[in-house]
Amino acid sequence: MGPLHGIKVVEFAGLGPVPFTGMLLSDLGAEVVQINRQTSTTDSNLFAANKNIPNRGRQLIALDIRAPEGRDTALRLVDQADVLIEGFRPGVMERLGFGPEVCHARNSRLIYGRMTGWGQTGPLAQTAGHDINYLAISGALHAIGRAEGGPTPPLNLIADYGGGAMLLAVGILAALVEAKNSGQGQVVDAAMTDGSALLMAAIYSLKAMGQWRDERESNFLDGGAHFYDTYQCADGKWLAVGPIEPHFYQLLLEGCGIEDPDPRQQWRAKSWPGMKERLRAAFRTKTRDQWCAKFEHTDACVTPVLSLEEAPNHPHNQDRQTFVEVDGLVQPAPAPRFSRTPAEIQSTPATPVKADGKWLADWGFSTEAIDGLKASGAI
Repeated sequence: MGPLHGIKVVEFAGLGPVPFTGMLLSDLGAEVVQINRQTSTTDSNLFAANKNIPNRGRQLIALDIRAPEGRDTALRLVDQADVLIEGFRPGVMERLGFGPEVCHARNSRLIYGRMTGWGQTGPLAQTAGHDINYLAISGALHAIGRAEGGPTPPLNLIADYGGGAMLLAVGILAALVEAKNSGQGQVVDAAMTDGSALLMAAIYSLKAMGQWRDERESNFLDGGAHFYDTYQCADGKWLAVGPIEPHFYQLLLEGCGIEDPDPRQQWRAKSWPGMKERLRAAFRTKTRDQWCAKFEHTDACVTPVLSLEEAPNHPHNQDRQTFVEVDGLVQPAPAPRFSRTPAEIQSTPATPVKADGKWLADWGFSTEAIDGLKASGAI
């Protein structure tokens, strides 16, 4: 029974951040039904559907929402929902007949979550884009990467998931709290450009204080400083090093056998290149595991850079069960953790083959209506 137990969510299937938001809400206890397009079970995408981790914890219904029966079924689900989430370009839901005005006229308490790259308004609102594009205009992409190598895409973690999916989830949760007092729903407009910019708040503040140069690999958090970077070891594997605080920094130097005649130069940028070379030379003398054994349980802030295969097997991750295995699929466990209403994975990733109509009874559908949907092939 997670903290969102009793909350019903209708998710219009989409890519990237929308399914991730649905997964977050499901992990927290919400009942999520994903409205998908009708598709043949021979569709090649379905063969991997049971490994689509962001799609876990769902009920799935395939509807032709352009047809009257499909549209009416979707609207009946919206009638019973507390939350709706969608990730189409602005105006698409309105053209399909599921815009906020239509949905709120039927269900005034509905929280209507909208996920787009550029937002519902603005000169780029109707333009295609992806994480890298939204990240680019926030200033974040410019700040990430090596000085000589150009900006480095940080996977699609920042705009899609951090500034997109998670910010949409925060907005939905805030709107649910407000609706308890007002009894009224509202639209949550989550744009990945806005979210990416918001995540840069601390960096923009450092720049305003004169403590951040607007050049890659020139600052203490972007790989410019020797005490916040990655280093290759004798076996070709890598370490992450990040002792920002002076007393932690001293532990790093001692562990590497480096004597610094003036420890205060840690924060003098002119000393960074020379100190970085000394650390590079030191770390090349041992394997990654040897260094980890040396620094383990110290405050030197040295950790191995683990691969996707290695990460689930790290002792700390195993102790906290940061990764779990469900039906043979290794995946990140729900987070954060709750003392009284724990989050949990409600089910394996939904597929059309596994979906059934039993849950529809809890959404106000009669037995006859369910039988009719089955007969029509909607489920």
